Amino acid sequence: MSGATVDDDPYRSHSFDELWELPTVYGPDVFAGRAVLVTGGAGGIGSATAVLFARLGASVAICGRSSEPIDELAGRLAERGVEVLARPANVRHPDEVSALVDATWDRFGRLDVIVNNAGGQFSAPALDISPKGWHAVVETNLYGSWYVSQAAARRWADAGEPADDEDRSIVNVSTIIGRGGAGIAHTAAARGGQINLTRYLAVEWAPLRIRNNAIAVGVVASEGLRTYPDTARASFGHNPMRRLGDVWDIAQGAVYLSSPAGGFITGTTLELTGGEHVWGEYWPLGRPDFFEGRAYP
Repeated sequence: MSGATVDDDPYRSHSFDELWELPTVYGPDVFAGRAVLVTGGAGGIGSATAVLFARLGASVAICGRSSEPIDELAGRLAERGVEVLARPANVRHPDEVSALVDATWDRFGRLDVIVNNAGGQFSAPALDISPKGWHAVVETNLYGSWYVSQAAARRWADAGEPADDEDRSIVNVSTIIGRGGAGIAHTAAARGGQINLTRYLAVEWAPLRIRNNAIAVGVVASEGLRTYPDTARASFGHNPMRRLGDVWDIAQGAVYLSSPAGGFITGTTLELTGGEHVWGEYWPLGRPDFFEGRAYP
């Protein structure tokens, strides 16, 4: 995939038919007989991830807060012969999460991969973020990943040791951390916690044969970018590769981390950013005048 340039429409990801035909390096049966749960399954990254796992032989469960988009995706997958479960669930509510994991296990008789993709954010000056806005973002991006991971890990613990050729994988879809910025303080706090949680659980849950990894997502062309104002667009291609990413890039990263090829990887964050984590700026509200020009003329 060459990805999108800054001149392409950054607010559009692939249709279902396009996702079903996009090239991939993975064989068609890599996940045959396995079951995968993708939260936020109807969004740009979520639908790409669900479709790719399905193309590779997995049974797929998807969830979202609204039933219509996940039902539509599930219907398209079922037409292609995929065993699929669509269930509305808000990952901020642990009771709904537990019911989702139980329903997935009951439907497929197993659960092998979790992709914690459900998330939400909006841009705002830190001084203007309300308690309600802060809670919504932190609870979705951090608490949601925790609730789903814990519910799945409890089922895995009850199930006992997996077969030698089987693997249990949790992939947290996150973002770049470790540097400052302006405009998404709540997201930065939640994602920093999410990645540190990933590292911690990689150790604590290693005896359960659960691998925990994260994906740091750069700026990826998708409908989700519409939550940011036009002032953010100047930063979309600000990385060494000088372009936007593609939802397919993220889907293939999730597959890599969960596949036998990633079998010796845990506690790691895969940077799918076009190099933005080593060079680049992202200003959701536009670059403040304070940072224009040189500090010492």
